[in-house]
Amino acid sequence: MRHTFLLLLGAFLLLQGMPTHAQRNKSKNADEEKKLPLQAFKFRNVGPAFLSGRIADLAIHPEDDDTWYVAVGSGGVWKTENAGTTW
Repeated sequence: MRHTFLLLLGAFLLLQGMPTHAQRNKSKNADEEKKLPLQAFKFRNVGPAFLSGRIADLAIHPEDDDTWYVAVGSGGVWKTENAGTTW
């Protein structure tokens, strides 16, 4: 019991002397990194390699809920007038 207590006490005292720079060290660059503009990022494709089956956009007619326009990744536009039963 005494051996365990001395071991824990020694570990506690040893860890108290260790610096904690990760929380204390605040440099001028840290403030500048927070204000990084979005222009620093470049656009890139992250979608599928073959674009033919992908839905790019969907638009529903504002007055007729059964009329839809669907744009696909291959460049085509599909229209349905019966809410997707036939195209």
